Amino acid sequence: MRLPAGRPSGRRRPRHGLPHRRDRVRRGRLLNPPPSPAHRTDPPMPLHPQAEALRARRASSGTPPLYTLTLAEARAADLADIRAAAGTPEPVAAVEEHCIPGPGGELALRLYRPEPPGRRLPALLYLFGGGWTLGSPDTSDAICRRLTNAVGCVTASVGYRLAPEHPFPAALHDSRAALLQLVERAEEFGVDPDRIAVAGDSAGGNLAAALTLLLRAEGGPALRHQLLVYPNTDHGADTPSLRDHDDPALFNRRSVDWYWGHYLADRGDGASPYASPLRAATLAGLPPATVLTAEYDPLRDEGEQYAEALRAAGVPVELRRYPGMPHGFFAMTGTLDDAAEAQAFAAGCLREALR
Repeated sequence: MRLPAGRPSGRRRPRHGLPHRRDRVRRGRLLNPPPSPAHRTDPPMPLHPQAEALRARRASSGTPPLYTLTLAEARAADLADIRAAAGTPEPVAAVEEHCIPGPGGELALRLYRPEPPGRRLPALLYLFGGGWTLGSPDTSDAICRRLTNAVGCVTASVGYRLAPEHPFPAALHDSRAALLQLVERAEEFGVDPDRIAVAGDSAGGNLAAALTLLLRAEGGPALRHQLLVYPNTDHGADTPSLRDHDDPALFNRRSVDWYWGHYLADRGDGASPYASPLRAATLAGLPPATVLTAEYDPLRDEGEQYAEALRAAGVPVELRRYPGMPHGFFAMTGTLDDAAEAQAFAAGCLREALR
């Protein structure tokens, strides 16, 4: 199925307040407005000692990069790594497993509740990362639990179809189906359909950004906020951060190429704004955004360029780069102190937007 070209619906989204500038994390760098990544003059910070220790363990153990493994091996290794780095998952009041209709068949939808059912709460659709190729709701389990408790919302995680078995735009269509189910079954799920946000990390951030474009083209439902954590925003990007980060012990430019190669059955699809949100004709009218990036990440520049493009289009944006952090750090709360701080900051932005 071909997706419609991204265009404004003609309806303006309401602006919602974001945290004050004093609400800074200890290490996160607030960029407002963000300078163009190509013109930065800040000296690079060394890889954070905690991240360097993680990198050294991977290198010394001979852990192979995921892009050198078979799909089955990479999927198993990715989940094991995430569980080890995430630490002990927080308890929540309830976790529910549902099946919802999707464009390609039934989809798993997991709901996390911060309190027993009884009153309608705001909702967050969280889309897991994994290069559209790896992952499941288990991948983002620890993140969803923390955000559920910290935001005070019902968090939904959908088991969207993975590439290469189901290439672009299958994952986006499944994400849209999950969002519509939250709205249509709001009473059953105990959520407020007028207070919904979308979030995701890496490929999940790409899907979250693309979903806002798709919903804008379709005229709704309206979203209160979008949280984009080191998102892919431009297929075929040629940025300094993409060229500079080639360490096989970390997520690198070869990783990026490997994931895009699985996601796109036709490389020409990468020109679509639903694959590359940075290529949208306009970003006007999209929901307010929080964008988090990591210094040692090949996706850093395109994430910051997207935040800058959102702001230029009149969309309220909070952008934070985490110095010394690698791609994937947001999920590593059991390993990296900055992961917990980044999640707390993200939760604060969501809590403000969904109140």
